[in-house]
Parts: sequence; C-alpha cells; structure tokens
Amino acid sequence: MSITTRPFGTAPCGAPVTQYTMTNKQGASVSVINYGAILTGIIVPDKDGKLADVALGFDSMEKYGAGHGAMGDTVGRYGNRIGKGRFTLDGVTYQLALNDHGRNHLHGGNAGFSKKLWEATPREEADRDAVSFHYVSPDGEENYPGTLDVTVTYTWNDMCDLIIRYEATTDKATLCNLTNHTYFNLAGHDSGNIRDHIVYIDADVITDVDSELIPRGSYMPVSQTPLDMREGLRLGDGLDAMDTCPQMGPAHGYDHNFVLRKGEAMGLAACVHHEETGRTMEVITDQPAVQLYTACTTDLAGGKDGAHYGQYCGLCLETQHCPDDPNNPQFPGTTVLRPGEKYDTTTIYAFRVDA
Repeated sequence: MSITTRPFGTAPCGAPVTQYTMTNKQGASVSVINYGAILTGIIVPDKDGKLADVALGFDSMEKYGAGHGAMGDTVGRYGNRIGKGRFTLDGVTYQLALNDHGRNHLHGGNAGFSKKLWEATPREEADRDAVSFHYVSPDGEENYPGTLDVTVTYTWNDMCDLIIRYEATTDKATLCNLTNHTYFNLAGHDSGNIRDHIVYIDADVITDVDSELIPRGSYMPVSQTPLDMREGLRLGDGLDAMDTCPQMGPAHGYDHNFVLRKGEAMGLAACVHHEETGRTMEVITDQPAVQLYTACTTDLAGGKDGAHYGQYCGLCLETQHCPDDPNNPQFPGTTVLRPGEKYDTTTIYAFRVDA
C-alpha cells in the first residue's frame, strides 16, 4: 500500500495543512488532513468496480476553516450534547460553552478538536496504511479540567476497512467522549439525498430526548416507531413517517442516540446498504451507543466537485457513549477519565459490495 501527501492550504492559525491519502490494492483510498484530524474523502468501488467518493466534504482548507457542518471532523473532548453545558465532577461544577443554540454544549465547544492543528505520523505497511494524529489539549481548554493527551489513528487496509482508534490519557479527572462526524452517502457524495439507503441499527431503545435533543434520563423503545431499524429500514420511509413520532419533530429527521444491545463488547452496531450501487457499510465498535444523524438542516454550497449539500444529503453514524452522560449516571459506561487510566476505543467502518 502507499501514502501520498499534498499541500492542503493554510490553517486559520497560519500553519500549513497537509492531506494524507492512503490507497489500497483496489485503488480505493481514504484521505485525512492534520487540521482537525478531519477525514476528507473515502473512495470505494461499487458492484461494478466503479470508484466513487462516499464521504461528503470540501476541496479547500478555506471551507474546513469556516462553518462546514462538522463534515469529517474528529469531535472532542466530548462528542454530542451536555445539557446546559454543565457537569459536576468530584464535587466541582464546570460550566462549558453554550454553543448549541445558546442553551447547551455541543461537540466540545466553540473551538473543539476539529479546529486544532494535529501532529501527523504516517506509516506504510504491506497490507495496510495508517496515519496517527496527536494533540495535547491543555488544562482548562474549553473549561474542561485536566491536560488531555490524545492520539487518533486512521488505518486503511486492502479489505476496505477504515479503522479509527482513539487513545487518550489525562493528568486530572476529566470527560472524554471522542467520535467521528463523517457524512456518508453510499451513492456518492454528490448524488443527492440518502432516502434510498437502508439502515440497520442493533438497538431496542434510544435515549429519550426533550425538545432541545437533551436526554431526559430515560429510554424509549423503538418498537412501532420510525426509529425501529432492527430489521433494516429505508430512510425515506422513516422520514415520511416522522409526524407519527414526536421524538423526531425537533430534529426534523434523525438525530438520535441508539443504545446498542451488545453493550461495550466489540461488535456490529449498524449497517447501511445502497441497493443501486451494491455498496454496504458495516459499523463495528466497542462503544455502547451510536448517534444516527441525517443532515436534517444541512444547506452548504461549495462541496467537493462543486456539489451543493442539502437536506438529507448524507448520514452520520457517530459511535459514542450516551449524550449528557455526566448528568445521567444510569446510562451505560462512563465518560469520566482519570489519571492512570487510558481511554482506548476503536470503531471500524467496513466497506463491502454485493457479489
């Protein structure tokens, strides 16, 4: 396999940005940049061997430096929402940025990990390539306690498995809930909406949310709702039935955390299939939950190849611990990381085609 590099413009801080592209024996590739450890492209074959980019994104650093809907972002320190931006840890209450409609905290704050310059280390092997990104988040950044030392490694192999490993340590008790915010469209990033995608999620319940998409602390069964994806559901059918499910109204579609039946064991969390191209993406993780987001309010011009990304242009499957976990200790697992512990979690996006 091989890794190629090219200049990708200049970060807002004035530093040069580099794009790294890992290409396998099928000619399929994954591209990432050291600004934000952002995933900028995933080019994979369809059932006829035709290659297409199935990750939404942009051709220029200027777009990623501005508002870009978190496309491809590495999200941290805390993926998803924290109600009222407030949590208490070891008797100390911390107030975080209210960057979600001025009411709640979202995706790490005003300048989360996706706005940082990371140190990149590429590694080539015979049947796989990897690029590791390293960033040290100082104590007090975005008002989170502790210095968090983070490494995110993207690995791409000849099987078209995209493996993302997140590692972190801290010198003071803090929160850590890292994820990736890539928008997928298996028909191709510029092909329109994802209503014809069939999605399976291995979950009996979601975390019940209020009108601001903050968990109420309880679970809602998915049975007999458009949130039931245990047998696979065409997204268009689910979106057409949105009015029957009060949970979907505030989001204008899917923006929900599914609590996985497998728990924190490594296993299949979700599967996406696009019949016309024959492409399938399996999501395998050791995280206990996954957020399905369907670009419910997206309206972005200037995408790759001049694409305009509109409503329902892609879907995100963000593996994670449950949102607002620090205020809901009854949720599975914990997002608290303490000195001497290691945050170490892996998610695989496996791309396959119909035989």
